[in-house]
Amino acid sequence: MTSKTHRATRRAPKQDRSRAMVERIIAAGREVLLERGYEGASTSRIAAKADISPGSLYQYFPDKEAILTQVLDRYIEQLNRRITDAFVANLDAADSVRTTVEALLDALETDAGLLRVVYEQLPRDANTQRAECMRRIDDLVGTSLLFKHPRPVRQVDAAAWIMVRAVESVTIGYILEAPPVSRDAIISELTQLVAGYQAGLVTSNSRTVPVAGAPRLKGTPPEYGVPFLS
Repeated sequence: MTSKTHRATRRAPKQDRSRAMVERIIAAGREVLLERGYEGASTSRIAAKADISPGSLYQYFPDKEAILTQVLDRYIEQLNRRITDAFVANLDAADSVRTTVEALLDALETDAGLLRVVYEQLPRDANTQRAECMRRIDDLVGTSLLFKHPRPVRQVDAAAWIMVRAVESVTIGYILEAPPVSRDAIISELTQLVAGYQAGLVTSNSRTVPVAGAPRLKGTPPEYGVPFLS
């Protein structure tokens, strides 16, 4: 949800005509949000865009926040689905990191205007659905790390959190800031960043474990035996 307290419609639309009216208002809210931004949107502007009277709008929504919540909740839900599908589809790809980064950029670029609203105009703590979306992606990445590295030394949840936030920051920053850098360069550098971090996880898994009666190798602490590579 896009607000601390979710504002639902005043009444649930039961007839086709009522449902059509609600969809019309939400569509108008989306247009006004893209044109005016979150602060510039108002119920009067949304009603005018929907070509209805403010009174008709208030039959279904109590305020602009209720309308914009519907707009942004739908957008974040669709974005979450696109990102999840992209991640799962590329999990077994030969170059899974690069293909996932490319698919992620494709998903984020689809509605760059709404992306800007979510990341630049809403307080982070006011968007609980976005936070839930990020937690789902954290879980996906964590599961992937466990699959590839069954016994990592570093905490999987910490590693997943860091990678997800790093990729989020770079990809969203690229879309919203439009720096003088090619898309392919961004993809290549971000791929190298993530792949290098993952390689570091593999390297950090190289450690020694106690082996009763095993000879101690040079440079190995007395309580440890042969090296163990997870």
